Amino acid sequence: MGMKMGRVAVVLVISAGVVTRISAQTHQNAVIDLWAQGKPAFGVYAPNEHPGPRGQRGQPPFDAAQGRPQPAVYTRDGAEKLAMNPLYDFVFLNLEGSYDAGAVRAMAEGLRSPRAAGRKMLLVRIPPIEKDGAAVTKGRVKEILDAGADGVTIPHIRTLDEARQAIGFFRDANANVWSPKNPRGEKLAMLMLEDPAAVAQAKEIAALDGLSILACGIGSLAQALGGDRAGAEAGTQKVLQEAKAAKLPDMLTANTQDVAQRVTEGFLALLMQGPTADEAIKAGRAAAGR
Repeated sequence: MGMKMGRVAVVLVISAGVVTRISAQTHQNAVIDLWAQGKPAFGVYAPNEHPGPRGQRGQPPFDAAQGRPQPAVYTRDGAEKLAMNPLYDFVFLNLEGSYDAGAVRAMAEGLRSPRAAGRKMLLVRIPPIEKDGAAVTKGRVKEILDAGADGVTIPHIRTLDEARQAIGFFRDANANVWSPKNPRGEKLAMLMLEDPAAVAQAKEIAALDGLSILACGIGSLAQALGGDRAGAEAGTQKVLQEAKAAKLPDMLTANTQDVAQRVTEGFLALLMQGPTADEAIKAGRAAAGR
């Protein structure tokens, strides 16, 4: 029997007189089904395959001779290796510093390898609207979704109006965006609030139609607050509270020391990086009962 996308199909298994209910996957983007069950998803930053030392979040260091960052390298083979890891629910491709459409295509192709251990969600972070303008950002959203990514992350949203504008890019791309009001959607629209003024508008932004994921960039917020980590944590918790109230998942970076705490707090998308990423995800899965 076929099942309609966006509806939970339940299979009854009878063994030794005991009836067990097993929920089947109802979305192509399997992470959405995890969220429907109140379970967190765990993922990693796509590692930069550029040879040599690494900068923040896997990005290459600044090349003083060229006057620009060294280009990051992402390949289909690298993505296929990520796809084969059963711990990962999603991969986060960070193109905020330098947009690269070829990297999106390579990652999308590699993650869809027949050798993949389950279907990995691909989220792509692009430069903020203020950097290259609305028209360029709008075009990138469509280009990324057309290339096979599951969602786009737009960072450094500054105001409620800019949040509305960002969500409009997904409508203009004719994307079937998943949200509390559109549970059959498959694509994800993720916005990041990373300065005090934007965090102060978290409630109004979370209430917008067409939004899938809300997040606070805790590192960037700390910088905006002059290094105030306690203030950044408070802002992160405020965004989490508003996301929960709007029935939206909230994404945050985590590590081996704090992942269990973040699971308990209710973050539904936890992002790891570096050599301890797998260890952190194992700890997070254990805390989440996965």
